[in-house]
Amino acid sequence: MNHKEIIQRTEKYISSEFCSEGSGHDWYHIDRVRKMSLTIGEKETCNLFVVEMAALLHDLDDWKLTDQASPALSKTEKWLAEVEIEADLKAKIIGIINEVSFKGAGVDTPVSSVEAAVVQDADRLDAIGAIGIARTFAYGGHKNRLIYDPEIQTELHGDFQVYKNSKAPTINHFYEKLLLLKDRMNTETARQLAVGRHEFMKNYLNQFFKEWEAVL
Repeated sequence: MNHKEIIQRTEKYISSEFCSEGSGHDWYHIDRVRKMSLTIGEKETCNLFVVEMAALLHDLDDWKLTDQASPALSKTEKWLAEVEIEADLKAKIIGIINEVSFKGAGVDTPVSSVEAAVVQDADRLDAIGAIGIARTFAYGGHKNRLIYDPEIQTELHGDFQVYKNSKAPTINHFYEKLLLLKDRMNTETARQLAVGRHEFMKNYLNQFFKEWEAVL
């Protein structure tokens, strides 16, 4: 099976797995991350097949989408074995996926390759701006979280487990993650794209708090 066929099979598999996902991590999110990864990757010196596969598979075993304990062999590993990807490329893809996620404001999430930098940037770009706002509230509703509670303070988590277990209102998430992402992009392309999306979120929050306080 050549790389084009592997991509096609993986796209079909992932679109089927995520077609009805309701937390903001649906197939369209994955497809946007794939497209943005390729857009950024074309400006970098990297393996675009590895980038595309990692983007397509990056949410398959995401901790936010499952409460189950980690199996001996992840869905990602099973799929990569099924499509018979070369061992070195399989290791690179899994390595990228392990480096994509944000783990808390005070937790470093360094990348070990250009490909990982590209996919991490693409995923983070989809977490901010207009779509990022929509996805944030979709996830909050999915987890039965309050929209906002002024009595619950934001927390810049320094521990991944504490971050994972947080049940803070959705507005807190802007300050605990989303507004931090602009300055944590790896590539110049992503840094430029993040500026407008960041400003959009700031303007949204200004309007939100005016309406919350019934300010004319």
